[in-house]
Amino acid sequence: MTDALAMTVRTRSGFATILTCVLAALAGLMFGLDIGVISGATRFIQAEFEVSNRAIEWIVSSMMLGAAVSAAAAGWLSATLGRKRSLILSALLFVGGSMLCGVAWSPWVLAGARFVLGLAIGTATFTAPLYLAEVAPGRIRGAMISTYQLMITIGIFVAFLSDTALSYSGAWRWMLGVVALPGGLFLLGVLGLPESPRWLLLRGRRDEAVAVLDRLRDDPAEARREADDIAQQLKSPRHGWRLFLCNANFRRSVGLGVLLQVMQQLTGINVIMYYAPRIFAGMGFGDGAQMWATAIVGLVNMLATFAAIGLVDRWGRRPILYLGFAVMAASLGAVGALMQAGTPTHAMQVAVVAALLVFIAGFAMSAGPMVWTLCSEVQPLRGRDFGIACSTCANWIVNMAVGASFLSLLDGIGATWTFWLYAAFNLVFVAFTHVWVPETSGVTLEHIERHLMAGWPLRRLGR
Repeated sequence: MTDALAMTVRTRSGFATILTCVLAALAGLMFGLDIGVISGATRFIQAEFEVSNRAIEWIVSSMMLGAAVSAAAAGWLSATLGRKRSLILSALLFVGGSMLCGVAWSPWVLAGARFVLGLAIGTATFTAPLYLAEVAPGRIRGAMISTYQLMITIGIFVAFLSDTALSYSGAWRWMLGVVALPGGLFLLGVLGLPESPRWLLLRGRRDEAVAVLDRLRDDPAEARREADDIAQQLKSPRHGWRLFLCNANFRRSVGLGVLLQVMQQLTGINVIMYYAPRIFAGMGFGDGAQMWATAIVGLVNMLATFAAIGLVDRWGRRPILYLGFAVMAASLGAVGALMQAGTPTHAMQVAVVAALLVFIAGFAMSAGPMVWTLCSEVQPLRGRDFGIACSTCANWIVNMAVGASFLSLLDGIGATWTFWLYAAFNLVFVAFTHVWVPETSGVTLEHIERHLMAGWPLRRLGR
């Protein structure tokens, strides 16, 4: 736990802030569960429905298609309904989509059910980081948004464990349908959340916004100053699409958000999350060993995210991204080299698992949480909904492309060149981070916005 986080939790209002953020971050838990469960279910789905690898790619990626569609509309939805009610809607879709997955009677019904889950995820991945950025004080904002990523990793790990337990009976319907239970708990949690004070001020409800800030801040004077800062920035009526058309500085922040999400997805993380058992099968692992190795991947993913929460507001965003991309490039390069070596030996199998675990740790402590944090920080208040909607939509479009192409890449260019391709992407992203990514640790959102609108270079917005 960081010093700022430890100091915050000691006060009554600080505890309320952290509890509020944790409940909102449960959206990430649902996201992680739905990402994780499909990896262990695909071979059983393929056997029952007798479909090709291409059909499996579309069943996997249909969720990302739904997420891209809802992410495109999430800005309007969040601005119209509010952050809280948008999270409630996503929770209802999580429950309904999971139940439909469990009873799917054809591969296309299953793909449709996963599309519904995608609608839930696209809404949640837009709204939850936005909500967290708007309710958390600046000193712990990075840690609180990183909690969302932690919940994703917990969900993935729990899904991998559940898949492993159910794989012995081949009960893929239970693998997918059981997610409805935590979905119901998530729904109960978000019903008790306060609305975002920034959204309340956007709607002219100042008294309610100040009341929420009083509840979430230690000092009433601090709460009123924050409300005044937000109100000051709301004086200009332009926002969203209109702001994008007429303001080049806003277009720069939208472009940065889109770039960050493309970078995150092209690290190769979802290649591992969606297809880990198949990767391990390609290295000669048996059925049980594939699933347990996949569960270990999920465990490392979760544990490494704790490091990100502890370091995000201490080291800063840029140093963590530099380290993470370099580690991911090296580890995927090693996986490709091991796969090129020929018939796998036991030592090679161990080395592949080790390299993939290093990759997962590198992602979980860097690009995973840092990208969501930065995307919620660099957008100006008047266009934040639109900017985050664009970046979240980009995330899911690229995510879908990754999910729908990996098996085809394996068949086309082989495992070695596929992993080397993703290693090369990570090397490029080190340079992108140096040129464009700002350091926003410990800086208020209003300060970042002033620099953006004054035309400062993107990499200097946090100074």
